[in-house]
Amino acid sequence: RIAIGRVGTSLPTKEVLDFGLSHAMARDAVHLALDIDALENDIKLQQFSTMRVKSMAVDRATYLLRPDWGRRLHERSLADLSSMNHAKPIDFLIVVGDGLSSLAVSRHVAPLLAELRHHLPKEWSASRVVIASQARVAIGDEIGQALNAKIVAMLIGERPGLSSPDSLGIYLTYNPKLGLSDADIKAAGFENVTVWNNTVTTISFAYANQLDDQSAEIRQQIEDLKSDAEMAQDMRDRMVAALGALIPSDNNKKIVEDLSKDANYVEKLKLLEPEGE
Repeated sequence: RIAIGRVGTSLPTKEVLDFGLSHAMARDAVHLALDIDALENDIKLQQFSTMRVKSMAVDRATYLLRPDWGRRLHERSLADLSSMNHAKPIDFLIVVGDGLSSLAVSRHVAPLLAELRHHLPKEWSASRVVIASQARVAIGDEIGQALNAKIVAMLIGERPGLSSPDSLGIYLTYNPKLGLSDADIKAAGFENVTVWNNTVTTISFAYANQLDDQSAEIRQQIEDLKSDAEMAQDMRDRMVAALGALIPSDNNKKIVEDLSKDANYVEKLKLLEPEGE
């Protein structure tokens, strides 16, 4: 918060009140309990089946004091998952965790799933959503391993900031297993459903890059834009950001490389190829 004005040596009253409100909203987002019943009903309306699990953190106070417990499944939940039939791998498993903002989960998960359902390949088994209470990001890896999932998408409420108490983070992990330390994050206070399409298109960009690597050309376009003094700054910034999004991260490249070696995904990846004109 800069350049917010002053009154003598003090801040304007409006700015002081706005700061207090933002701080209160951030605190509430951390401590507000997730309405799991309502969330589960919303998810089922999107034609997903659901199941509930808990972390080792038995309550919110423990969750905040012991982040490591939020990363591991409660032994009863692990036993429930392990007892299920996992003969056939799950192509794409969605895990929803309350994280540090239940507000983000209650507001954004259902609309995201409604959009995501239309974009996932029909051949993928992706009909199950696991709802994890008192969850940290890494719990998704243990859940994915227990359910024999190929890919896990961890949707979780992010740490609230003073301008966004309801940011939803999405972490994609290929071949999840306990102890992984790398993940690719798409986190922000997403403004609308269209932006959420990045969850699906990210992997498409990485696959297209593997077929025809145009990273060098895109980087050159970015440099040309940055040096264009005649273009308005806001337009230049938006175009640079849009072009930058076309260059996949090293982690996403590795995901596609691994998927390309997996016989179960070779044909499915071809569905992401652009159609000929």
